[in-house]
Amino acid sequence: MALTERESRFMTIVNDNRQLLYKVCYMYATDRDHFQDLYQEVLANIWEGLGSFRGDSAVSTWLYRTALNTCVTFYRRHNRHSSEMTSLDMAAELMADDGRRAEQLREMYRLISQLSKIDKAIILMWLDERSYDEIAEVTGFTRNNVATRLRRIKQRLVDNGNSDN
Repeated sequence: MALTERESRFMTIVNDNRQLLYKVCYMYATDRDHFQDLYQEVLANIWEGLGSFRGDSAVSTWLYRTALNTCVTFYRRHNRHSSEMTSLDMAAELMADDGRRAEQLREMYRLISQLSKIDKAIILMWLDERSYDEIAEVTGFTRNNVATRLRRIKQRLVDNGNSDN
């Protein structure tokens, strides 16, 4: 693939899927600088893997897998001894259209930030309306395992949300 063709394909993929990439990075970022580092790392890995992407899965599935793997690896490499919780207030502020919605989003993301890395990934994809099959493909779990995990994750979020009130 010629460099200009590759650059064009890369830019199209990134521009068409920017929100997906932002959401994954927000789920693992601790602050704006960390978000920028994660996002750059994800873009670098997408660029690096673009030539080997065969199209066996949807582009969005490949992007999810790449972004999640990048963020988890980055997190492990840079936060081995950190117990810092992920702050997602900035995501809620960017996505909110009014004060009530902003507060609801902040609370939802605060609760999600307390989940394990894999549970965050699963609920993030579910919130993005990915099918159980697609979530299974990205995570390597069976479809039934995804369904069971999602049910437990949602219940945990409800229970944790209710215990804070």
